[in-house]
Amino acid sequence: MKSSILKFLLIAFLLLKICDSSAQIIKTKTPKRDKGQTDVLRLATPAIPVVHVAIIGLGMRGTGAVERITHIPGVEIVALCDMLEDRTTAANDTLVKHGKPKAEVFFGEDSWKKVTTLKNVDLVYIVTDWKHHANIAVQAMKDGKHVAVEVPGALTMQEIWDVIDTSEKTRKHCMMLENCVYDFFELTTLNMAQQGLFGEILHAEGSYIHGLQPYWGQYWNNWRMDYNRKHRGDIYPTHGMGPACLALNIHRGDKMNFLVSMDTKAVGNPAFIKEKTGEVVTDFRNGDHTMTMIRTEKGKTIQIQHDVTSPRPYSRMYQLTGTKGFANKYPVEGYAIDAKEAGGEISKNYQNLNAEEFVSEDVKKILMEKYKNPIVKDIEEMAKKVGGHGGMDFIMDYRMFHCLQQGLPLDMDVYDLAEWSCLSPLTEISLDNNSAPVEIPDFTRGGWQKLNTVEFSK
Repeated sequence: MKSSILKFLLIAFLLLKICDSSAQIIKTKTPKRDKGQTDVLRLATPAIPVVHVAIIGLGMRGTGAVERITHIPGVEIVALCDMLEDRTTAANDTLVKHGKPKAEVFFGEDSWKKVTTLKNVDLVYIVTDWKHHANIAVQAMKDGKHVAVEVPGALTMQEIWDVIDTSEKTRKHCMMLENCVYDFFELTTLNMAQQGLFGEILHAEGSYIHGLQPYWGQYWNNWRMDYNRKHRGDIYPTHGMGPACLALNIHRGDKMNFLVSMDTKAVGNPAFIKEKTGEVVTDFRNGDHTMTMIRTEKGKTIQIQHDVTSPRPYSRMYQLTGTKGFANKYPVEGYAIDAKEAGGEISKNYQNLNAEEFVSEDVKKILMEKYKNPIVKDIEEMAKKVGGHGGMDFIMDYRMFHCLQQGLPLDMDVYDLAEWSCLSPLTEISLDNNSAPVEIPDFTRGGWQKLNTVEFSK
């Protein structure tokens, strides 16, 4: 009897240990800052009345950037760089078409290394394949340039820390070009949240759900499909992460603590490869659908999804759940609030508002006009005219150059780049460890407590 009790207790103890160990968060390394190195939160640098830009990468995104920037006063494109000479020629033709002088051109494998050293360049605008983003950004900052880099800003934890440390040491801006935070709905909803319309935001959702079958062939040397084939996890998280993190004031009064990720098996992309090439792929790493849950220091949650192969309508899923209201962009764009939260004239004329359902289209229009984000009021018409995903690309560029010209802190900083990009390597760790929780480092190394909210410079 005694031995049976001891055996039972031993088994119970072992089960508890197993359960406890399975719940342990996988730790990630946070390197110490070098002596004298400090954070770049709300970094302001000397004003640059006329910003001279070098654009590296002239594929799908780069050509659009050239076109948009020609519409922004006080910005001159002085250098163009790509692997292929004909792309630099086409970009220069765009400049000439808009009455701008031709830029100096560079082409070939390592031509970007000449560009970052140019003395007449203030900002390097990086629009290459993902694998080159961090290396070029780090070198450009070391060569004394501010940096704007397409999403994701870095692919590995080492790259992320290299980008952060270089920005902190050189005191140069490194902003990730996350256009989705400048969508009109997201910007308006962020202002609503900051004005307290939804109460306390407890949960945010975002995604990148976009079947890429029509576009796979447009990526130079098939680089994007190859990356999906070799890597598992949410490898393209920033479109969903950006608006969600801003709404939750990440590293501005709160921080992300850990994530857990799950995925399906890979079916769609291997089938696509077989259809196009005949190859039977048995080692495709990235599942068709990946979902990730994140918990913050202050008890908030974020859900992010990634799916680039399933037959589903495009969705960034942007969604906010607060204690007093709700916002949603996909598949139905709308707000749900009670009449008493709407306030003033709205409550008087629409007393039947109920948070159990979306407000009417009339009320939605009134709310979006009332809470229009101040940063777009003077440029909305121009943004819609110039375009770029409905105008959000233009707002993104315009805001960055405005802040550089005025010597103001940029809307997004290097810690945003790190936090939104880190899902790529960290979800892979979680998935390869049976969906274990993985620690998300404090990329500000304690600085997140200095700020209270997201702030856009005027």
